[in-house]
Amino acid sequence: MSDSTLDTVKHIRYVQYLMNLVIGELLTRARKHDETKLESPEKEIFDEYSPKLSGATYGSDEYKQFLKEMKVALDHHYAKNRHHPECYEKGIDGMNLIDLVEMICDWQAAASRHADGDVMESLKKSVDRFKISPQLAAILENTLFFFSTHG
Repeated sequence: MSDSTLDTVKHIRYVQYLMNLVIGELLTRARKHDETKLESPEKEIFDEYSPKLSGATYGSDEYKQFLKEMKVALDHHYAKNRHHPECYEKGIDGMNLIDLVEMICDWQAAASRHADGDVMESLKKSVDRFKISPQLAAILENTLFFFSTHG
């Protein structure tokens, strides 16, 4: 009779290695998240516009106008931060799973900064804005539900 123990243990160890690789990258991303907002040209512009954005409804005409006015800072920010679809020529289709995890965490946190923030409504608008497939939209929604049930 065959014994699969060695093969199973090798498989388990390899999965653990890969998961720890992802965990390590997520920890690095958590530590460095949005650090570019603390330096020029982003800091000065975010100092001016963060209070304005917090009072604006995500996706509204007012919100879109603020983004246009922040173009210099946002272009710099998107170019240096992989968790934004704008960082990629292919948009969200250019992202990897680690980018998506940081992105959905960012979206949850960003929604909580708005007076009328509703992350599920923001997700619906982002689905259109970034042309997110129904399958990925469902996964992101499931993740937001996970957040809501764990804190």
